[in-house]
Amino acid sequence: MNDAMNEATDDTVNETMDEGYVRDSYLLDLADRLREHGLPADRIEATVADLGAHLDESDGADPEAEFGPVDAFARELAPAGGERPDAPEPHVETWRWTADTYVDEGLLNRFGGEGWEVERVDALGRFVSHRDLERPQRWEYRRELVTRGREGLDERLAPDGWEACGNWIVYAWFKRPVAASLGPGADIPAPPEVPDRWRFFSRRFYALVAVAAAAVVLAGVAVAVDDRDAGSGLGFTGGLLVGAVVPIAALWGLQAWRSRG
Repeated sequence: MNDAMNEATDDTVNETMDEGYVRDSYLLDLADRLREHGLPADRIEATVADLGAHLDESDGADPEAEFGPVDAFARELAPAGGERPDAPEPHVETWRWTADTYVDEGLLNRFGGEGWEVERVDALGRFVSHRDLERPQRWEYRRELVTRGREGLDERLAPDGWEACGNWIVYAWFKRPVAASLGPGADIPAPPEVPDRWRFFSRRFYALVAVAAAAVVLAGVAVAVDDRDAGSGLGFTGGLLVGAVVPIAALWGLQAWRSRG
């Protein structure tokens, strides 16, 4: 029995090491591809660090399943057309952050009031923002549901000064400078520091995740009790989890494809 336990422990350790090797190999390969596309070293380092943190939070998810083939993902993260970007202006800050849909619009307007302008929403659903430290200006934002496409939404909002700044699955975000209504009052004489975090998830979001997880576990327990077999309950629970991951992965793939287009 002890031999069996030791073998199981060794298998677990080996599996963990294999996962770590695959993760690190993918990220190192991605860094090389981004370097070939001409991204500056600081941007590559920040991107790889963010992706590594994302994989850690996903309980060792396979990076290729999470982000797609490394070549395609590198092209997606690189500038359009593979052009080498100019060196960033020293007075321009860049910040990537994410939030759930319970709080994103409020936070966008809060950070927009601190001078952060969203350039786009990346394939991971993060708001890629920049701020000019020499002449920071206030921005305001709105979110729209686009389940059936934009359907002329850009044209309808343009007369009021709204400009598209990103989309993710079924949502589109728009921005406009506050200067259009406040004039010089939209200037920010002393912008605050860059926030020290980049994830902003609300209690309602965590509560929703907890309820969903509890429902999956209870469903598995119910099946196990009904069949009087713990294995069937685990299998049912695993099936539910896989069933949840597949559409999420499909939606991520659709967003990645749309971003490349």
